[in-house]
Amino acid sequence: MDFLASNILTIVTFTPVLGAVLLLFFNRGNVRAIRAFALFITILTFAFSLHLIAHFDSTNPDFQFGIKVPWIPAYGIDYAMGIDGISVFLILLATLLSPLAVLASWSIHDRLKEYFIFMLLLEAGMIGVFVSLDLFLFYVFWEIMLIPMYFLIGVWGGERRIYAAMKFVLYTMVGSVLMLVAIIALYFMHGDATGTFTFSYPQIQSALASGRLVLSPTIEQWLFIAFFLAFAVKVPLFPFHTWLPDAHTEAPTAGSVLLAGVLLKMGTYGFIRFNLPLFPHVSHLFAPLISLLAIVGIIYGALVAMVQPDMKRLVAYSSVSHMGFIVLGIFSFNPQGMEGAVYQMLNHGVSTGALFLIVGIIYDRRHTRLIDEFGGLANRMPIYAAIFLVVTLSSIGLPGLNGFVGEFLILLGTFGANRVRAAAAALGVILSAVYMLWMYQRVIWGEIKNEKNANLVDMVGRERLMLLPLLIAMVWMGVYSNFFLRPMDSTVSKLLNQTQTGRVEYAKQTK
Repeated sequence: MDFLASNILTIVTFTPVLGAVLLLFFNRGNVRAIRAFALFITILTFAFSLHLIAHFDSTNPDFQFGIKVPWIPAYGIDYAMGIDGISVFLILLATLLSPLAVLASWSIHDRLKEYFIFMLLLEAGMIGVFVSLDLFLFYVFWEIMLIPMYFLIGVWGGERRIYAAMKFVLYTMVGSVLMLVAIIALYFMHGDATGTFTFSYPQIQSALASGRLVLSPTIEQWLFIAFFLAFAVKVPLFPFHTWLPDAHTEAPTAGSVLLAGVLLKMGTYGFIRFNLPLFPHVSHLFAPLISLLAIVGIIYGALVAMVQPDMKRLVAYSSVSHMGFIVLGIFSFNPQGMEGAVYQMLNHGVSTGALFLIVGIIYDRRHTRLIDEFGGLANRMPIYAAIFLVVTLSSIGLPGLNGFVGEFLILLGTFGANRVRAAAAALGVILSAVYMLWMYQRVIWGEIKNEKNANLVDMVGRERLMLLPLLIAMVWMGVYSNFFLRPMDSTVSKLLNQTQTGRVEYAKQTK
């Protein structure tokens, strides 16, 4: 048990990697064994991640389960990991969605072994981003994660998969290069100021907060912009969103689930982890502009979603809108907005992940996602219609389900920061209800007019099992939100204090 407790973050991160390596030795013709093993590894990783929440100290705002081992000491690079009240739930989200994504991949037959190897490597990359406390290690996981997602879209995607995969990689890499330059700049500036050349996130953050490392206003703004652009592309924040609809449309169902459920959260996680605590003054300075972009994204995403003929593209544009809410909450700089943003990151992963699974179920049967091709599905698929309704209500934020808590807290926090922004963002809530319920009505209600839908089979056991954990999470998060909010409290309070203190100290130092 001591070994487990001391190395739990390494175990959670690298169990999928071990699974991917072992999959190499499977006979590619043994489809059932490959599927079963991939499912076993993702469930095992999820089980390990439950240890984190079971032993997490909610009262401790610092990083927990820490591990730090010199990796490349000559350059101040460490294998350093740790989690706080924000990252612990994002890891759980990644490990929860991964086995569901495996279950959603039963229709994949071509190069199945390679498919699951890439999926397991993707899971490891996602977890690695959330646990890294060394900027170099963080960047390695950030970049490694791109490769499996590129192949999942480019090899197992739709007709325009190569275009979508290239667009995804190019957008993300441009942002990543800017972040790399900023990381290297921080490394040298910290070394020149303190005599210690290190990529350690806690050390650099502490040096900035204590005044041992002082950045000029111009340098701080450029570093903030470099980190911001990398994360804004990943969110994606308007107007950096154009890669998202193509990636979602062409990705296989499992790819869309992990892309929307976890990968987009890395952008908002980056804002919280890096932009706010490292550059508090510029964060406040740029907050009005960023909030404006978030509000434009909320309304623009909702309006474009409303006219989409393809269900997957509709859900993709709804993500642009929902992610705008999260950014708005982060840059409200108060506990309600920040906790609402983190809560909404989890909500969006659960609800949008479920929506993509829902769309994937009828795509597997009809090989189309066009809304006009359906109608009256409740007559043939009543269980599907009932689950689809719960997921739709969750997505639009019905009280009692998960979506309501996050949106309410974000609007509360935004109202405290700026009432006009809150009023504008509230319009997005209304539009969200309109396009989601309209889609549901056109797909589910009425008589079956298309003969191709007359003999559709309702959800099978695997599909029900796939959605059951998400339905439980929707109700649990909607009814017992304190379970998730309590561990965030101390971390969010510390982050906001750091941001406020850093802003005041910066003003003194640059006066």
